[in-house]
Amino acid sequence: MTEQPRRSERLAGIASRVREHVVAMSQREGCFLGASLSCVDILVSMYADCLNVAPSLLDDDNRDFILLSKGHAVPALYGVLAELGYFPIERLDAHMRGDDSIYWHPNPAIPGVEFQSGSLGHLLSVGIGFALDARLRGADSRVFVIVGDGELDEGSIWEGALVARAQELNQLVLVVDRNRLQANVPTEDLVPLEPLADKFEAFGWNVRSIDGHSFEQLRQALTGKSTRHPTAIIANTMRGKGIPEHEGRVDRWFVKSNPEQAAECVSAIRESSQPSRAVPAQS
Repeated sequence: MTEQPRRSERLAGIASRVREHVVAMSQREGCFLGASLSCVDILVSMYADCLNVAPSLLDDDNRDFILLSKGHAVPALYGVLAELGYFPIERLDAHMRGDDSIYWHPNPAIPGVEFQSGSLGHLLSVGIGFALDARLRGADSRVFVIVGDGELDEGSIWEGALVARAQELNQLVLVVDRNRLQANVPTEDLVPLEPLADKFEAFGWNVRSIDGHSFEQLRQALTGKSTRHPTAIIANTMRGKGIPEHEGRVDRWFVKSNPEQAAECVSAIRESSQPSRAVPAQS
């Protein structure tokens, strides 16, 4: 087996376990299951393969920074951090219990979480601040902000896009989790986003459109560097990825699973292979 298949197999194993953690968390007062599952592969690729991040680097000023702006998908982030040793996996049992920071949205009290998020749309601006700080310090850090596609309805995203280009923040990368659903409606039925790549290009950004469930395409996009412009990666994904019964469904937005439903979901995750049912890049 060559290096790339081995890498993809390792990452797929992590992603599968993370999806199981997300399903488990959906039993504890529920969670945004579909939105979490669509960005699992993105987070796994970032934390486990492509970026300069690790539990041993939490105090390293030259590390890369990952900001999850679509904070309602935090179960995926919790699962990745636990799998990679940022905190014990057993701590995930505290999700929504009220006596821990394993809660609704990212919290910097949890190792590996760089900044809190809640209201959608503001972490691109925070990421711009991180990138400017890195420049002033002469650090090699890159800053990655993950947003949902519905989040692009927020005007602050486009204000930030203008500023990032004006400042030539080439170390800033915006990753759009393009699952084409926001809440319980398709994005194109509410406030159409297409042609999305053209919009970012018009704002002066370097743009890549990829399959957000392909570890090879994610690796190529995340490790590629722009010389002057900020980069937008449009990662085409599927809500509920990994559980066929949930995939692409508008009604599987917020889910509270009972034990029987959770067991069925875990079985489906274990039966599915990664990367499978690939989502083709959209022009």
